[in-house]
Amino acid sequence: MVASRVNEIGVSETMLISAEAKKLKAEGVDVINLSMGEPDFPTPHNIKEAGKTGIEENHTKYTINSGTMELRTAIQAKLKRDNHLDYKLNEIIVSSGAKQSCYNAILATINPGDEVIVPSPYWVSYPAMVNLAQGKIVVIDADEKNGFRISPDQLEKAITPNTKMFILCNPSNPTGSAYNKKELEALAEVAEKGNFYILADEIYEKMVYDDFEFYSFATIAPQLRDRIILVNGISKSYAMTGWRIGYTAANEHVIEGMNKIQSHSTSHPSSVSQFAAIEALTGPQYVINEMFVEFRKRREFLYNELVSIKGITCYKPEGAFYLFPNISTFLNKHSKILKVETSFDFAMHLLYEAHIAVVPGNAFGTEGYLRISYATSMENLKEAVIRLKKALAKLVV
Repeated sequence: MVASRVNEIGVSETMLISAEAKKLKAEGVDVINLSMGEPDFPTPHNIKEAGKTGIEENHTKYTINSGTMELRTAIQAKLKRDNHLDYKLNEIIVSSGAKQSCYNAILATINPGDEVIVPSPYWVSYPAMVNLAQGKIVVIDADEKNGFRISPDQLEKAITPNTKMFILCNPSNPTGSAYNKKELEALAEVAEKGNFYILADEIYEKMVYDDFEFYSFATIAPQLRDRIILVNGISKSYAMTGWRIGYTAANEHVIEGMNKIQSHSTSHPSSVSQFAAIEALTGPQYVINEMFVEFRKRREFLYNELVSIKGITCYKPEGAFYLFPNISTFLNKHSKILKVETSFDFAMHLLYEAHIAVVPGNAFGTEGYLRISYATSMENLKEAVIRLKKALAKLVV
């Protein structure tokens, strides 16, 4: 028999949809996968070469549990250069992806019964992580009309004596919405009244559009420095999802706790990946802009196509590479093979009827929406729009 904690969490619906899409592809079906949150670009050449050098120079042994001194020094310099933040090396830990960074941070700080405030729509793994730590999720609903951003008043009303953490993903997965400096300052003012951690998940930091200016939560709230747990990584910005490098900057006590947990689970991340990550952070940065010029074109195309469809509304996001359209007017209809009552049903209708893989909004705590990733080619996006319109026409009351 499995442990009860396993029954209290579900498998990531992002992975479920992707797995079903891959199964259909293996059967010869031409599936357009818009469900995965990873850039379709190859890892930049200089970073791949650094990885090869790491192998050739035999950087293939165990490293320090918290990450090599060289990589943490590169992260320290990045935080200073990009975010005007000063962290000591013992206030930084490298993990196997930002996902492990978040998980270790939650395990290191949350006790059974502690409350963790999470705005919805939220990244699928936050509730599961909190449940595994035996904490309690407190959800704040962020409205489409407000750009999926919560207000200071909403945050204040959610705070109780049991609040231990507030998780803020900025820019957001799944909506792509981002908080500007003034909005972050207003949230920080509320947080200052309490005594809880702020887990600032900023993995999409570099992915912002239309001259939007990103600010790290730690930058705008230096008075909360000891309570901010800053999570970031190289997966999205440098097209390095499979290299699995994330990092956390926080006060030394939190990092020490995370280090203990990591030492008994995965230990350090791949030594070769760490070596390549140094080049990512210290080498040429123009590759980021090259990717995001293309992402911007895709966002404009897909957004304009979606909002042109009668019955669909969509917030135009400031960041990431997702759109989160409202498809609620198409629910409670029928296709040839199923009744479409939920966003999950709608996603399955698109998968089987149009061979498009997307993620249903209920996976992110918000029914009636879809997360569509435009981290794929323009050719795929154009074909997906054609298929989408045909699939919608096949839904009847």
